[in-house]
Amino acid sequence: VNVYLTADSKVRAARRYQELEAKGVSCSIEEIERDIIERDHQDMTREISPLMQAADAVLVDSSHMTIEEAVDAVIALL
Repeated sequence: VNVYLTADSKVRAARRYQELEAKGVSCSIEEIERDIIERDHQDMTREISPLMQAADAVLVDSSHMTIEEAVDAVIALL
């Protein structure tokens, strides 16, 4: 099974923000999202092995899932 796991940049930024805040790290959710968007762009447009969904990959958007729900969604594909 080939899975392309993704989530909205705003959701990913919020998750990362919560992780950092829990560790006592002061941060900006806006800056985190900008970094995520920039990194995604770099990964998707690099010359060698750009990040993209393979033709046979099943898209799993975990934007509105907990970790457990995302794992269950992938396991259900098996």
